[in-house]
Amino acid sequence: MSDSIELHGIIPDESAGMRLDQALAQLFADYSRGQITKWIKAGYVQVDQTTRRPRDSVMGGEQVFIHAQVEAVDDSWIAQAIKLDIIHEDQDVLIINKPAGMVVHPGAGNQQGTLVNALLHHAPELEAIPRAGIVHRIDKGTTGLLMIAKTLQAHNSLVSQLQERTVQREYQAIAMGVMTAGGTVEEPIGRHHIERKRMAVTGTGKPAVTHYRVEQRFRAHTHIRCKLETGRTHQIRVHMAHIRYPLLGDPAYGGRLRLPKGASEQCQQALQSFKRQALHAGLLGFIHPRSEQAVSWQIDMPQDMLDILTVLETDRLQNS
Repeated sequence: MSDSIELHGIIPDESAGMRLDQALAQLFADYSRGQITKWIKAGYVQVDQTTRRPRDSVMGGEQVFIHAQVEAVDDSWIAQAIKLDIIHEDQDVLIINKPAGMVVHPGAGNQQGTLVNALLHHAPELEAIPRAGIVHRIDKGTTGLLMIAKTLQAHNSLVSQLQERTVQREYQAIAMGVMTAGGTVEEPIGRHHIERKRMAVTGTGKPAVTHYRVEQRFRAHTHIRCKLETGRTHQIRVHMAHIRYPLLGDPAYGGRLRLPKGASEQCQQALQSFKRQALHAGLLGFIHPRSEQAVSWQIDMPQDMLDILTVLETDRLQNS
């Protein structure tokens, strides 16, 4: 499904000498330079009734007409009445608390029951927004805050903020192993060279930066907070595993379960039965697309993670 957009403008004289894509991104500020570049390459942009390349220089004064198709949601995506935990909603953005087990986008084996299916039922106007307004994602087994753009202008703003690394994203996690201190992992992440469904630290990957700090240490685990500068797939999970502190319950990167020495049967059972990565997106902040004011939301960890922290603290006290 797609939506048609028609734009008209005159390139100002002060843009003389700029690349066409750069000048148009300034002229039509509601749309990203990347989006405009795609339109130019697709032939949707007429400059003085001719097509140009993105890198062609402008002189100023040119008449510009854009008749473009904005790709929105996949025609196979359907609306479903699925309950959403809505933290905030206004005319521009929607903030959701995603539960564990919910997939964000429909895909192979998950055509229904996803966040997208729920969003299309809650706000049918999201059909006209790329990827139903979802500008970032968290994994199926991860809980917490997600932002959704409800208009094309909000979508452009939020995507730009993510690209500029100005969005605040803080996660809470339970890592296996006892950390001595916090730190920063700055290692590129890309597809695993053999297991293509997994990610890995690799020299051919994209830059990725994760800051982490210790909240509480237990006998064989550490409660940490992580702040993202970048948003690579599985970033925190891959980075923590890379420094040998994988997340508890992580089915892809966790490795062998670590139990505190001499732990009670209750403690062992609780750790063994935790079958998702212990990761929660607890804080989200950005500049609101309409008000241009800083906004942020925080949400507590889900009960299953709180229960694990209680079990680990009880184990620590019993063996101190």
